[in-house]
Amino acid sequence: MSDSTALATEDRAARDHTTGDSSSPGWQAVLDDDTLSLMTRGYGFGSHIWSRARAQARAVPLRLLGRKAMLVRGSDAVRLFYDEDSIARHGAMPAFVQESLFGHGSVHSLDGPEHRHRKASFLRVAYDDDRVEELVPHLEREWRAQVEAWVGGNGASAYDAAVAAFGRASMTWAGLPGTAAAKSRWAVRLAQIVDGFGVPYSPEFLLAFGNRMWSDRHAARLVEAARAGTIPARAGTALHEWAWHVDERGELLSPQLAGIELQNSIRPMIAVARFVAFAAKELHERPDWQRRIGEEAAARGTLHGGPLATAFAQEVRRTAPFVPTLPGWARHDIEFDGARVPAGGRLLLDILGTNTDDSSWDEAGSFLPQRFLGVDDYEALEEFIPHGGADVADGHRCPGEKLAIAGLATAIAALSDLRLDISGIGLEVNRRRLPTKPSSGGLIRPAASASRTRSETASSRCPVH
Repeated sequence: MSDSTALATEDRAARDHTTGDSSSPGWQAVLDDDTLSLMTRGYGFGSHIWSRARAQARAVPLRLLGRKAMLVRGSDAVRLFYDEDSIARHGAMPAFVQESLFGHGSVHSLDGPEHRHRKASFLRVAYDDDRVEELVPHLEREWRAQVEAWVGGNGASAYDAAVAAFGRASMTWAGLPGTAAAKSRWAVRLAQIVDGFGVPYSPEFLLAFGNRMWSDRHAARLVEAARAGTIPARAGTALHEWAWHVDERGELLSPQLAGIELQNSIRPMIAVARFVAFAAKELHERPDWQRRIGEEAAARGTLHGGPLATAFAQEVRRTAPFVPTLPGWARHDIEFDGARVPAGGRLLLDILGTNTDDSSWDEAGSFLPQRFLGVDDYEALEEFIPHGGADVADGHRCPGEKLAIAGLATAIAALSDLRLDISGIGLEVNRRRLPTKPSSGGLIRPAASASRTRSETASSRCPVH
């Protein structure tokens, strides 16, 4: 029996080994189930569950889809969650999320040697410092052009601009052919997949599923064309890596699966557009930081790599509601901080709750970018997991995290250009929706126009009111 077959057998056995409460659970179990709460509370789900526990608890029991489960947070919880002897990932993600967001058979659903083998390709494509540096000039070009467009009166929101800029930059970096307009259109599709995957009750989910089908076909055709030599695939690019990736048996991936992993090399960068929208909100509320970052970029002569912009990006990643939890299966009975989940139950790692945990962070509820100044090894912060935790090579930490930080920091420097102003309109956030962002996406306008508008509004206001 192969390692992957053994793992699959073990996972099935674990899921089948429940305490009898998953079949015919009874009315009380149905009433106690937290699935509906997860669907309706959104990012408030975690705090709702933690309200049942004692202060500073690291674990709290719950029920999901008729099974016993446990929600955990904090650095010890991160170590537990990424211990493959205790937790399996295969099949833990709800099917509607796995299939629509990540794609069928993607690396996100794998465990053990099969996961590490596939993950190694992502490390070569996205985590290697040389590959990150190759993305930088594309980011710089796209965001400088966007700044000039905003100064000229282009009304794109920070979110919409980021989808297009990140899409064009990452697709060019990945070696994909096509015009800038074509890349922008595909980026919009990929962004909508991220926007719609968490609302299975909405027509947006059906649209996301349709965009997933279109993107899978398109990416598979690119892989087939690269293999046939009808489009160039430069060594080192994501297109080349996935077109010629072989599995543990030495066989090429199917064009469909290779295309899915090709998308997983670029879509996370496009998803960073949501963080850009949150960055616009935070910059609007902190004009001193916007001014300082703008001055930093002007003095350095580049939008990329400024220490202030990078620290601001890290604090956005820590505080913005994006991925709420990650699920896994308990391979055996697990006891943690006084709570227990049986073999076959779900263990949920509270991502947002860990990133904003009072026991792990000073002034956890405050937005303080200065906490990240001088912090170069962010991966050493076990309680900082906006892109997953543990070791990037052996665990499920996203290998595109360096790219995300580079892209977000560059966007923040662009938003802080001294010629621009961020509107306060539409910055409210619906925390019940998964995923979410400021409603307007962050409206950007030329600073002179903004000042004139404020002046005109003030002069036309009734002097009494």
